[in-house]
Amino acid sequence: MKAIITGGAGFIGSNAAARYLRRGDEVVVIDNLSRQGGEKNLAWLKSQGAPLFIQGDIRDVEEMNSAFGAHSDADVILHLAGQVAVTTSVADPRGDFEANAIGTLNVLEAARRAELQAPILFSSTNKVYGGMESVGVAAHNGRYGYADLPNGVDEEQNLDFHSPYGCSKGAADQYVRDYSRIYGMKTIVFRQSCIYGYRQLGVEDQGWVAWFTIAAVLDKPITIYGDGKQVRDVLFIEDLLDAYDAALQNIDRTSGNVYNVGGGPQNVMSVREVLDFLNRKQDREVPFTCADWRPGDQRVYVSNISKAKADFGWEPKICSAQGLDLLYEWVSANTDLFR
Repeated sequence: MKAIITGGAGFIGSNAAARYLRRGDEVVVIDNLSRQGGEKNLAWLKSQGAPLFIQGDIRDVEEMNSAFGAHSDADVILHLAGQVAVTTSVADPRGDFEANAIGTLNVLEAARRAELQAPILFSSTNKVYGGMESVGVAAHNGRYGYADLPNGVDEEQNLDFHSPYGCSKGAADQYVRDYSRIYGMKTIVFRQSCIYGYRQLGVEDQGWVAWFTIAAVLDKPITIYGDGKQVRDVLFIEDLLDAYDAALQNIDRTSGNVYNVGGGPQNVMSVREVLDFLNRKQDREVPFTCADWRPGDQRVYVSNISKAKADFGWEPKICSAQGLDLLYEWVSANTDLFR
């Protein structure tokens, strides 16, 4: 099999590329290496096999046309490249739009013009649902939760963006969906919740579970924005990649569809609960400071993953406690990556 992975030197992309390489697949990594840690992930990838690396930017039409034209025999495309942080989108909305909306359009057009038959899986985000102000939220036992959604948010929830990042990813999300309807391309949209795991060289504005872990191990400052009761359904990277595999293996059913993919109601953790975990691991109180809520920050987001289970038989295997242990052990064994 031959896979094209945009953003292949990023957190999710490098894990996906390594999985394919270990299977003996051919992997084409497209990345502009602008993200912190990208060069380190690329160097690690080369130790896992022999990926073909193209230093290209999805915002550049000609670079995408050239890359996809040269690899029109690909069997699968993972479109994972883009701008990933709400805070960055607020500071630079134009750059965010160019990376996420225009970049995704460039990828779709490059694939269409090269007449690729490969399925395209796009990593969207729960931020396309916005603040969900109409959904009741209540605090209970030190964390927020939905008042009326015991199974979490399903794919019928109205899109309401609420931040530049939500807008840009939402536009991309809908383009990917409509390229299936209009052009007959095989596309899948994954609206992903809080993904964490190996190779996540986290920073404060994105990948908070990894960032808290890195900061605790290296004694770096941690800031809690809001009151720390906000919760997410956390999903370990290996479970996400299993979902990618299963959705692609069932492309006749999944093509043209959108899926909410996260840890689900069984893997919900609050910000303060992750800190409590780190306190136990370090046998000390991990220091932190508090700051105001950030724009676009949802108090609660939990994915209803029943559609994914029904359509391609997937559900998480690694519980949040086990996943946090795996991440902590990996960070502790690889501190040189973060210094």
